[in-house]
Amino acid sequence: MPDPVLAELAVVVRSGLVESRHLGSLVALAADGSTVLELGDPDAVVLPRSTTKPLQALACLEAGAPLSGPALAIAAGSHTGEDRHVDVVRAILAQAGLDESALRCPPDLPEDEETRLRLLRAGESASRVRMNCSGKHAAMLLACTTNGWPTEGHLHPDHPLQRLVRDVVARETGTPVGHTAVDGCGAALFGTTVRGLATAFRSLALATDGPAAQVAAAMRAHPEFVGGRGHVNTRLMADLPGVVAKGGAEGVIGVAGPDGQAVAMKVVDGSPRATTVVALAVLRGLGVDTTAVADLTTVPVLGGGVPVGEVRPGAALAAW
Repeated sequence: MPDPVLAELAVVVRSGLVESRHLGSLVALAADGSTVLELGDPDAVVLPRSTTKPLQALACLEAGAPLSGPALAIAAGSHTGEDRHVDVVRAILAQAGLDESALRCPPDLPEDEETRLRLLRAGESASRVRMNCSGKHAAMLLACTTNGWPTEGHLHPDHPLQRLVRDVVARETGTPVGHTAVDGCGAALFGTTVRGLATAFRSLALATDGPAAQVAAAMRAHPEFVGGRGHVNTRLMADLPGVVAKGGAEGVIGVAGPDGQAVAMKVVDGSPRATTVVALAVLRGLGVDTTAVADLTTVPVLGGGVPVGEVRPGAALAAW
């Protein structure tokens, strides 16, 4: 089959020359939910990767897992492995009557550079609890023990918890699950569309009661547990009141403003370096004030350690 027509979402400019181009698909929704921009192939099935974590956290809540505050935020996030993150993950596991040996995500070193270097100097090695998905995995284990579901095989798509996750993803995105895969952390991963992601994030941002509102409130109140020190998702939610944001591997992101404006995208080369730049450009076009994160609206391109260019929105967005 022919490849879908993709749009130029961002360009990398070095010393006045366009060096690289990031192509992909994007959908932007106005506050009333109408589609104001669609680029590329927004109805193609994509793997949402960690952008789906708020929906996985929502499924855990709907399953009765007693999650709130930082614990709920870290269940919806990709933390950077700082000590405060590990403390919360261990607390969730303790609620479940488990310890970190029950985690089934791969061992990893912290993404946070300061923490990683400290641990390496101390002779520590990679561990499951430091992996950026351990919050989600701990929440899933808590949902299992709360319901008496087996923890063995709890990441398999046929497990009762993952069947619930699948239903929640389909419901919140308004899109039937188009493909079932295994995420990098080992959990079941349910394919959706860029349009579906924008729809789901808009719903989260506008929720006023129930589990969806609890997930959004936890992410907004504790953005440092959705990401971590210096993380762009953390910055977006900390500095833009009411915003809900979650990026994922392979160039996926979903962001929604406080009044329901939403944008989601997939960059087909898998690079995330332009996703925040593009998302902010779209949010500005939708009327969201992004002044507080003006430093995130471009990514500098360095030459000899100094800026010689930038990553900026591409032709498709410039035309819009």
